[in-house]
Amino acid sequence: MTEQFVQLDELDAHLVELLAAEPRIGVLELSRRLSVARGTVQARLDKLTTRGAIKGFGPEVVPAMIGFGVMSFVTLEISQRYGHDAVASHLAEIPEVLEAHTITGSGDILCRIVARSNADLQRVIDKIVGYEGIRRAHTIIALAELIPYRTVPLTKAATVI
Repeated sequence: MTEQFVQLDELDAHLVELLAAEPRIGVLELSRRLSVARGTVQARLDKLTTRGAIKGFGPEVVPAMIGFGVMSFVTLEISQRYGHDAVASHLAEIPEVLEAHTITGSGDILCRIVARSNADLQRVIDKIVGYEGIRRAHTIIALAELIPYRTVPLTKAATVI
């Protein structure tokens, strides 16, 4: 199946920008601020969510604010006979694994993980590498977030005029 990309226009970009700034804003308020009909806003939101350009409206939790102040990135080398799917299933069972991606280069999977402390980070890493399909882990502790995850500049850059 071929992916169908969503072309964004200025209205879409402004809509995403408002939602990113105020996730609890209602459709009526969006239409008022964008100076377009409520139906137009709803249709745009429906299009963006149906096609997968917007995947959620849930709260954005800050791990450090709920006790997980150590963030790190772990590159995993896996045993190829187990495959990525089996390792991903193992990683999905560990709540401190926030995301995992297959990668190119010296490793096979890159994970973003959190822990309560450096000692707790050791516990999380031990849990990760406790699966026999993982041969080695290389860990880098993040010291400070310089640019948080963001998409608004990207949506503006993707806007078709």
